[in-house]
Amino acid sequence: MSRFLYSAFFYLILPLVLLRLLWRAWQAPAYRQRIAERFGFFKAPARTGGLWIHAVSVGESIAAAPLVRHFLEHHPDLPVVVTTMTPTGSERVQAMFGAEVFHVYAPYDLPDAIARFLNRVQPRVAVIMETEIWPNMVCQTQGRGIPVVLANARLSARSARGYGRIAGLSRAVFSRFSQVVAQGEADGARFVALGLPESQLTVSGSIKFDLTIPAALREQAEGLRGAWLGSRPVWIAASTHAGEDEVLLAAHQALLAQFPDALLILVPRHPERFPKVAELIASNNLSFERRSASLGAAGTVPVASGTAVILGDTMGELLLLLGCADIAFVGGSLIPHGGHNSLEPAAWGLPLVTGPSDFNFTEVSALLADAGGLVQVEGANALAEVLLGLVADPLRRQQQGAAAKQVVDSNRGALQRLIAVIEAQLKA
Repeated sequence: MSRFLYSAFFYLILPLVLLRLLWRAWQAPAYRQRIAERFGFFKAPARTGGLWIHAVSVGESIAAAPLVRHFLEHHPDLPVVVTTMTPTGSERVQAMFGAEVFHVYAPYDLPDAIARFLNRVQPRVAVIMETEIWPNMVCQTQGRGIPVVLANARLSARSARGYGRIAGLSRAVFSRFSQVVAQGEADGARFVALGLPESQLTVSGSIKFDLTIPAALREQAEGLRGAWLGSRPVWIAASTHAGEDEVLLAAHQALLAQFPDALLILVPRHPERFPKVAELIASNNLSFERRSASLGAAGTVPVASGTAVILGDTMGELLLLLGCADIAFVGGSLIPHGGHNSLEPAAWGLPLVTGPSDFNFTEVSALLADAGGLVQVEGANALAEVLLGLVADPLRRQQQGAAAKQVVDSNRGALQRLIAVIEAQLKA
Protein backbone atom coordinates (compact mmCIF):
# COMPACT_ATOMS: atom_id res chain seq x y z
CA MET A 1 0.00 0.00 0.00
CA SER A 2 2.85 2.41 0.83
CA ARG A 3 4.37 1.98 -2.61
CA PHE A 4 0.96 2.33 -4.28
CA LEU A 5 0.45 5.68 -2.53
CA TYR A 6 3.99 6.73 -3.44
CA SER A 7 3.38 5.89 -7.11
CA ALA A 8 0.02 7.66 -7.14
CA PHE A 9 1.65 10.74 -5.63
CA PHE A 10 4.44 10.61 -8.25
CA TYR A 11 1.86 10.55 -11.07
CA LEU A 12 0.03 13.49 -9.47
CA ILE A 13 3.16 15.63 -9.31
CA LEU A 14 4.40 14.55 -12.77
CA PRO A 15 3.45 17.96 -14.28
CA LEU A 16 5.69 19.60 -11.67
CA VAL A 17 8.48 17.14 -12.51
CA LEU A 18 8.20 18.11 -16.17
CA LEU A 19 8.17 21.81 -15.30
CA ARG A 20 11.35 21.29 -13.30
CA LEU A 21 12.90 19.47 -16.26
CA LEU A 22 12.00 22.42 -18.51
CA TRP A 23 13.46 24.84 -15.98
CA ARG A 24 16.69 22.84 -15.89
CA ALA A 25 16.69 22.70 -19.69
CA TRP A 26 16.47 26.50 -19.73
CA GLN A 27 19.57 26.64 -17.53
CA ALA A 28 21.38 23.71 -19.18
CA PRO A 29 20.15 22.97 -22.75
CA ALA A 30 21.40 19.36 -22.60
CA TYR A 31 18.35 18.53 -20.45
CA ARG A 32 16.16 19.12 -23.53
CA GLN A 33 17.63 16.11 -25.28
CA ARG A 34 16.53 12.47 -25.09
CA ILE A 35 13.54 13.21 -22.84
CA ALA A 36 11.75 10.06 -24.08
CA GLU A 37 14.43 7.93 -22.43
CA ARG A 38 13.31 9.26 -19.04
CA PHE A 39 9.97 7.50 -19.65
CA GLY A 40 11.48 4.23 -20.84
CA PHE A 41 11.15 4.89 -24.57
CA PHE A 42 14.33 4.00 -26.46
CA LYS A 43 15.58 1.42 -28.94
CA ALA A 44 16.47 -1.74 -27.08
CA PRO A 45 20.14 -2.80 -27.06
CA ALA A 46 21.24 -5.45 -29.49
CA ARG A 47 22.19 -7.73 -26.60
CA THR A 48 20.16 -8.12 -23.40
CA GLY A 49 20.46 -10.22 -20.27
CA GLY A 50 23.57 -8.56 -18.91
CA LEU A 51 24.68 -6.25 -16.12
CA TRP A 52 22.86 -2.98 -15.45
CA ILE A 53 24.80 -0.32 -13.54
CA HIS A 54 23.03 2.88 -12.48
CA ALA A 55 25.23 5.88 -11.63
CA VAL A 56 23.23 9.06 -11.12
CA SER A 57 25.82 11.67 -12.16
CA VAL A 58 29.51 12.40 -12.74
CA GLY A 59 30.86 11.38 -9.34
CA GLU A 60 29.07 8.06 -9.31
CA SER A 61 30.05 7.42 -12.93
CA ILE A 62 33.71 7.91 -12.10
CA ALA A 63 33.38 5.68 -9.05
CA ALA A 64 31.71 2.99 -11.16
CA ALA A 65 34.30 3.17 -13.94
CA PRO A 66 36.72 0.53 -12.52
CA LEU A 67 33.75 -1.77 -11.93
CA VAL A 68 32.52 -1.35 -15.50
CA ARG A 69 36.04 -1.81 -16.82
CA HIS A 70 36.43 -5.08 -14.87
CA PHE A 71 33.35 -6.65 -16.43
CA LEU A 72 34.20 -5.41 -19.91
CA GLU A 73 37.66 -6.99 -19.64
CA HIS A 74 36.86 -10.20 -17.76
CA HIS A 75 33.38 -10.91 -19.16
CA PRO A 76 33.49 -9.69 -22.77
CA ASP A 77 30.35 -11.70 -23.62
CA LEU A 78 28.33 -10.00 -20.87
CA PRO A 79 26.51 -6.88 -22.15
CA VAL A 80 26.78 -3.88 -19.82
CA VAL A 81 24.12 -1.18 -19.59
CA VAL A 82 24.99 2.07 -17.76
CA THR A 83 22.30 4.58 -16.86
CA THR A 84 22.61 8.09 -15.46
CA MET A 85 20.16 10.86 -14.57
CA THR A 86 22.14 13.96 -15.56
CA PRO A 87 23.62 15.14 -18.88
CA THR A 88 27.01 15.59 -17.22
CA GLY A 89 26.94 11.98 -16.06
CA SER A 90 25.86 10.90 -19.54
CA GLU A 91 28.73 12.79 -21.15
CA ARG A 92 31.19 11.24 -18.73
CA VAL A 93 29.99 7.67 -19.40
CA GLN A 94 30.15 8.16 -23.16
CA ALA A 95 33.61 9.74 -22.91
CA MET A 96 34.92 6.83 -20.82
CA PHE A 97 33.34 3.89 -22.62
CA GLY A 98 31.79 4.97 -25.93
CA ALA A 99 30.15 2.03 -27.69
CA GLU A 100 31.62 -0.50 -25.23
CA VAL A 101 28.50 -0.09 -23.08
CA PHE A 102 24.86 0.62 -23.85
CA HIS A 103 23.95 3.95 -22.28
CA VAL A 104 20.56 5.61 -21.75
CA TYR A 105 19.05 7.87 -19.13
CA ALA A 106 17.43 6.01 -16.26
CA PRO A 107 13.62 6.20 -16.30
CA TYR A 108 11.66 8.27 -13.85
CA ASP A 109 10.41 6.18 -10.93
CA LEU A 110 7.01 5.59 -12.47
CA PRO A 111 5.75 1.98 -12.66
CA ASP A 112 5.08 2.08 -16.41
CA ALA A 113 8.42 3.79 -17.21
CA ILE A 114 10.36 1.28 -15.10
CA ALA A 115 8.48 -1.60 -16.78
CA ARG A 116 9.31 -0.33 -20.26
CA PHE A 117 12.97 0.04 -19.32
CA LEU A 118 13.18 -3.48 -17.87
CA ASN A 119 11.35 -4.96 -20.88
CA ARG A 120 13.95 -3.45 -23.20
CA VAL A 121 17.11 -4.13 -21.20
CA GLN A 122 16.21 -7.41 -19.41
CA PRO A 123 19.20 -7.33 -17.03
CA ARG A 124 20.44 -10.36 -15.10
CA VAL A 125 21.76 -8.23 -12.21
CA ALA A 126 21.17 -4.58 -11.33
CA VAL A 127 23.82 -2.52 -9.52
CA ILE A 128 22.83 0.86 -8.08
CA MET A 129 25.70 3.11 -7.07
CA GLU A 130 25.84 4.77 -3.64
CA THR A 131 22.51 6.34 -2.59
CA GLU A 132 20.25 6.47 -5.65
CA ILE A 133 17.38 4.54 -4.05
CA TRP A 134 14.07 4.73 -5.92
CA PRO A 135 11.22 2.51 -4.61
CA ASN A 136 9.75 1.35 -7.92
CA MET A 137 13.16 0.91 -9.52
CA VAL A 138 14.25 -1.41 -6.71
CA CYS A 139 10.98 -3.26 -6.10
CA GLN A 140 9.96 -3.83 -9.72
CA THR A 141 13.44 -5.02 -10.66
CA GLN A 142 13.59 -7.45 -7.74
CA GLY A 143 9.99 -8.46 -8.43
CA ARG A 144 11.12 -9.87 -11.77
CA GLY A 145 13.65 -12.08 -10.03
CA ILE A 146 16.56 -9.77 -10.87
CA PRO A 147 19.01 -9.36 -7.97
CA VAL A 148 19.54 -5.71 -6.98
CA VAL A 149 22.87 -4.72 -5.40
CA LEU A 150 23.38 -1.33 -3.74
CA ALA A 151 27.08 -0.71 -4.30
CA ASN A 152 29.52 1.56 -2.46
CA ALA A 153 26.52 2.47 -0.35
CA ARG A 154 26.53 5.31 2.12
CA LEU A 155 23.75 6.61 4.34
CA SER A 156 24.27 9.63 6.54
CA ALA A 157 22.49 9.98 9.87
CA ARG A 158 20.44 12.83 8.40
CA SER A 159 19.33 10.75 5.40
CA ALA A 160 18.50 7.82 7.68
CA ARG A 161 16.22 10.05 9.74
CA GLY A 162 14.47 11.09 6.52
CA TYR A 163 13.86 7.47 5.52
CA GLY A 164 12.69 6.76 9.07
CA ARG A 165 9.82 9.21 8.62
CA ILE A 166 8.40 6.95 5.88
CA ALA A 167 9.23 3.71 7.66
CA GLY A 168 6.61 1.57 5.90
CA LEU A 169 7.88 2.43 2.42
CA SER A 170 11.54 2.32 3.50
CA ARG A 171 11.27 -1.19 4.94
CA ALA A 172 9.46 -2.41 1.84
CA VAL A 173 12.32 -1.10 -0.31
CA PHE A 174 15.40 -1.94 1.77
CA SER A 175 14.21 -5.51 2.34
CA ARG A 176 14.28 -6.06 -1.45
CA PHE A 177 18.02 -5.56 -1.92
CA SER A 178 19.85 -8.81 -2.58
CA GLN A 179 23.00 -7.21 -1.16
CA VAL A 180 23.95 -3.81 0.18
CA VAL A 181 27.71 -3.30 -0.02
CA ALA A 182 28.23 -0.44 2.42
CA GLN A 183 31.23 1.85 2.71
CA GLY A 184 31.41 1.76 6.53
CA GLU A 185 30.06 0.03 9.63
CA ALA A 186 27.93 3.05 10.54
CA ASP A 187 26.38 3.11 7.07
CA GLY A 188 25.62 -0.59 7.31
CA ALA A 189 23.99 -0.27 10.73
CA ARG A 190 21.66 2.42 9.39
CA PHE A 191 20.60 0.23 6.46
CA VAL A 192 19.82 -2.66 8.82
CA ALA A 193 17.83 -0.36 11.11
CA LEU A 194 15.73 0.64 8.10
CA GLY A 195 14.80 -2.92 7.16
CA LEU A 196 17.73 -4.55 5.39
CA PRO A 197 18.26 -8.14 6.59
CA GLU A 198 21.68 -8.28 8.24
CA SER A 199 22.56 -11.37 6.18
CA GLN A 200 22.34 -9.19 3.07
CA LEU A 201 24.87 -6.61 4.27
CA THR A 202 28.55 -6.48 3.33
CA VAL A 203 30.86 -3.75 4.63
CA SER A 204 33.60 -3.25 2.07
CA GLY A 205 35.03 0.24 2.52
CA SER A 206 34.74 2.79 -0.28
CA ILE A 207 35.63 1.78 -3.83
CA LYS A 208 36.68 5.38 -4.33
CA PHE A 209 39.90 4.45 -2.52
CA ASP A 210 40.64 2.19 -5.49
CA LEU A 211 41.06 5.19 -7.75
CA THR A 212 44.35 5.20 -9.61
CA ILE A 213 45.71 8.04 -11.71
CA PRO A 214 46.83 6.54 -15.05
CA ALA A 215 50.39 7.30 -16.09
CA ALA A 216 49.11 8.83 -19.33
CA LEU A 217 46.92 11.25 -17.38
CA ARG A 218 49.83 12.21 -15.14
CA GLU A 219 51.93 12.97 -18.22
CA GLN A 220 49.08 14.95 -19.75
CA ALA A 221 48.63 17.02 -16.59
CA GLU A 222 52.37 17.68 -16.32
CA GLY A 223 52.51 18.87 -19.91
CA LEU A 224 49.37 21.00 -19.53
CA ARG A 225 50.65 22.58 -16.35
CA GLY A 226 53.89 23.60 -18.02
CA ALA A 227 52.35 24.88 -21.25
CA TRP A 228 49.30 26.55 -19.69
CA LEU A 229 50.12 27.71 -16.16
CA GLY A 230 53.89 27.70 -15.94
CA SER A 231 55.47 27.85 -12.48
CA ARG A 232 52.84 30.04 -10.79
CA PRO A 233 51.35 28.78 -7.48
CA VAL A 234 47.98 27.21 -8.31
CA TRP A 235 45.11 26.12 -6.09
CA ILE A 236 41.89 24.59 -7.32
CA ALA A 237 38.40 24.87 -5.85
CA ALA A 238 36.58 21.81 -7.15
CA SER A 239 32.81 21.18 -7.39
CA THR A 240 31.69 24.44 -5.81
CA HIS A 241 28.09 25.41 -5.09
CA ALA A 242 26.18 28.68 -4.85
CA GLY A 243 27.15 30.41 -1.62
CA GLU A 244 30.74 29.16 -1.70
CA ASP A 245 32.27 31.10 -4.57
CA GLU A 246 32.11 34.43 -2.73
CA VAL A 247 34.10 32.95 0.16
CA LEU A 248 36.65 31.38 -2.17
CA LEU A 249 37.19 34.59 -4.12
CA ALA A 250 37.63 36.58 -0.91
CA ALA A 251 40.26 34.09 0.27
CA HIS A 252 41.99 34.30 -3.10
CA GLN A 253 42.15 38.09 -2.89
CA ALA A 254 43.86 37.75 0.50
CA LEU A 255 46.31 35.27 -1.03
CA LEU A 256 47.04 37.64 -3.93
CA ALA A 257 47.99 40.38 -1.48
CA GLN A 258 51.07 38.34 -0.53
CA PHE A 259 51.50 36.18 -3.65
CA PRO A 260 50.45 38.34 -6.64
CA ASP A 261 51.13 35.56 -9.16
CA ALA A 262 48.84 33.02 -7.44
CA LEU A 263 46.16 31.39 -9.60
CA LEU A 264 42.78 29.99 -8.62
CA ILE A 265 41.09 27.37 -10.85
CA LEU A 266 37.42 27.67 -9.89
CA VAL A 267 35.29 24.71 -11.05
CA PRO A 268 31.54 24.96 -10.33
CA ARG A 269 29.76 21.67 -9.73
CA HIS A 270 26.97 22.36 -12.23
CA PRO A 271 27.54 23.74 -15.75
CA GLU A 272 24.42 25.92 -15.64
CA ARG A 273 26.23 28.03 -13.02
CA PHE A 274 29.17 28.92 -15.29
CA PRO A 275 27.71 32.28 -16.45
CA LYS A 276 26.75 33.36 -12.92
CA VAL A 277 30.17 32.47 -11.53
CA ALA A 278 31.83 34.39 -14.38
CA GLU A 279 29.78 37.46 -13.42
CA LEU A 280 30.74 37.00 -9.78
CA ILE A 281 34.46 36.85 -10.58
CA ALA A 282 34.20 40.00 -12.69
CA SER A 283 32.25 41.80 -9.96
CA ASN A 284 35.16 41.12 -7.59
CA ASN A 285 37.48 42.97 -9.99
CA LEU A 286 39.51 39.84 -10.64
CA SER A 287 40.90 39.22 -14.11
CA PHE A 288 39.81 35.77 -15.28
CA GLU A 289 39.93 33.42 -18.23
CA ARG A 290 37.74 30.49 -19.15
CA ARG A 291 39.34 27.09 -19.41
CA SER A 292 37.48 26.59 -22.70
CA ALA A 293 39.27 29.63 -24.14
CA SER A 294 42.66 27.98 -23.58
CA LEU A 295 41.78 25.13 -25.94
CA GLY A 296 43.01 26.80 -29.14
CA ALA A 297 43.24 25.06 -32.49
CA ALA A 298 47.02 25.24 -32.30
CA GLY A 299 47.13 23.72 -28.80
CA THR A 300 46.92 25.05 -25.28
CA VAL A 301 47.02 28.85 -25.03
CA PRO A 302 49.17 29.97 -22.05
CA VAL A 303 47.35 31.89 -19.35
CA ALA A 304 48.02 35.64 -19.37
CA SER A 305 50.34 36.98 -16.68
CA GLY A 306 47.64 39.26 -15.25
CA THR A 307 45.02 36.54 -14.92
CA ALA A 308 44.04 35.79 -11.32
CA VAL A 309 41.28 33.20 -11.81
CA ILE A 310 40.56 30.46 -14.33
CA LEU A 311 36.92 29.43 -14.61
CA GLY A 312 36.76 25.69 -15.18
CA ASP A 313 33.91 25.67 -17.71
CA THR A 314 34.64 22.40 -19.51
CA MET A 315 33.12 19.00 -18.85
CA GLY A 316 34.95 15.83 -17.88
CA GLU A 317 38.26 17.55 -17.11
CA LEU A 318 38.19 17.83 -13.32
CA LEU A 319 40.62 14.97 -12.74
CA LEU A 320 43.02 16.51 -15.24
CA LEU A 321 42.70 19.99 -13.72
CA LEU A 322 43.41 18.57 -10.26
CA GLY A 323 46.70 17.32 -11.66
CA CYS A 324 47.61 20.90 -12.61
CA ALA A 325 47.21 22.26 -9.07
CA ASP A 326 49.37 22.48 -5.94
CA ILE A 327 46.52 22.65 -3.41
CA ALA A 328 42.89 21.47 -3.58
CA PHE A 329 39.78 22.82 -1.92
CA VAL A 330 36.78 20.46 -2.18
CA GLY A 331 33.40 22.17 -2.56
CA GLY A 332 29.98 21.45 -1.18
CA SER A 333 31.52 21.86 2.26
CA LEU A 334 31.19 25.57 3.07
CA ILE A 335 27.41 25.24 2.84
CA PRO A 336 25.32 22.47 4.49
CA HIS A 337 25.55 20.19 1.46
CA GLY A 338 27.73 17.47 2.98
CA GLY A 339 30.82 17.85 0.83
CA HIS A 340 32.14 16.02 -2.22
CA ASN A 341 34.74 13.34 -2.80
CA SER A 342 38.16 14.33 -1.43
CA LEU A 343 39.84 11.15 -2.63
CA GLU A 344 40.43 12.29 -6.21
CA PRO A 345 42.75 15.17 -5.20
CA ALA A 346 44.21 12.92 -2.49
CA ALA A 347 45.14 10.36 -5.15
CA TRP A 348 47.10 13.14 -6.88
CA GLY A 349 48.99 13.74 -3.63
CA LEU A 350 47.53 17.21 -3.10
CA PRO A 351 47.09 18.84 0.32
CA LEU A 352 43.37 19.16 0.97
CA VAL A 353 41.22 21.90 2.43
CA THR A 354 37.45 21.68 2.98
CA GLY A 355 34.71 23.50 4.83
CA PRO A 356 33.03 22.05 7.94
CA SER A 357 30.14 20.24 6.19
CA ASP A 358 31.15 16.66 5.37
CA PHE A 359 28.23 14.42 6.33
CA ASN A 360 28.34 12.70 2.92
CA PHE A 361 31.98 11.67 3.49
CA THR A 362 32.38 11.68 7.28
CA GLU A 363 34.62 8.62 7.51
CA VAL A 364 36.79 9.65 4.55
CA SER A 365 37.24 13.15 5.95
CA ALA A 366 38.14 11.75 9.37
CA LEU A 367 40.77 9.43 7.89
CA LEU A 368 42.34 12.22 5.85
CA ALA A 369 42.27 14.71 8.73
CA ASP A 370 43.71 12.24 11.25
CA ALA A 371 46.55 11.48 8.85
CA GLY A 372 47.31 15.17 8.43
CA GLY A 373 46.26 15.29 4.78
CA LEU A 374 43.17 17.47 5.19
CA VAL A 375 42.39 20.71 7.02
CA GLN A 376 38.83 21.88 7.66
CA VAL A 377 38.18 25.63 7.78
CA GLU A 378 35.19 27.91 8.25
CA GLY A 379 35.07 31.22 6.40
CA ALA A 380 37.30 33.23 4.08
CA ASN A 381 39.81 34.33 6.71
CA ALA A 382 40.54 30.81 7.93
CA LEU A 383 40.79 29.53 4.35
CA ALA A 384 43.17 32.34 3.38
CA GLU A 385 45.36 31.59 6.39
CA VAL A 386 45.71 27.92 5.41
CA LEU A 387 46.37 28.79 1.77
CA LEU A 388 49.04 31.34 2.71
CA GLY A 389 50.79 28.77 4.88
CA LEU A 390 50.76 26.10 2.19
CA VAL A 391 51.92 28.39 -0.61
CA ALA A 392 54.72 29.78 1.54
CA ASP A 393 55.94 26.37 2.74
CA PRO A 394 56.57 23.84 -0.06
CA LEU A 395 57.75 21.20 2.43
CA ARG A 396 54.54 21.43 4.43
CA ARG A 397 52.59 21.23 1.18
CA GLN A 398 54.48 18.11 0.13
CA GLN A 399 54.06 16.41 3.52
CA GLN A 400 50.34 17.09 3.70
CA GLY A 401 49.84 15.87 0.13
CA ALA A 402 51.86 12.72 0.79
CA ALA A 403 49.76 12.03 3.89
CA ALA A 404 46.56 12.34 1.85
CA LYS A 405 47.86 9.96 -0.82
CA GLN A 406 48.93 7.44 1.82
CA VAL A 407 45.35 7.28 3.09
CA VAL A 408 44.18 6.36 -0.42
CA ASP A 409 46.91 3.76 -0.88
CA SER A 410 46.29 2.15 2.53
CA ASN A 411 42.56 1.65 2.07
CA ARG A 412 42.37 -0.02 -1.31
CA GLY A 413 40.56 -3.33 -1.76
CA ALA A 414 36.87 -2.39 -1.62
CA LEU A 415 36.52 -2.78 -5.37
CA GLN A 416 37.54 -6.43 -5.31
CA ARG A 417 35.09 -7.13 -2.48
CA LEU A 418 32.29 -5.49 -4.45
CA ILE A 419 33.21 -7.40 -7.61
CA ALA A 420 33.04 -10.67 -5.66
CA VAL A 421 29.48 -9.85 -4.51
CA ILE A 422 28.33 -9.04 -8.05
CA GLU A 423 30.03 -12.11 -9.50
CA ALA A 424 28.17 -14.25 -6.96
CA GLN A 425 24.85 -12.70 -7.96
CA LEU A 426 25.57 -13.33 -11.64
CA LYS A 427 26.36 -16.98 -10.94
CA ALA A 428 23.24 -17.37 -8.80
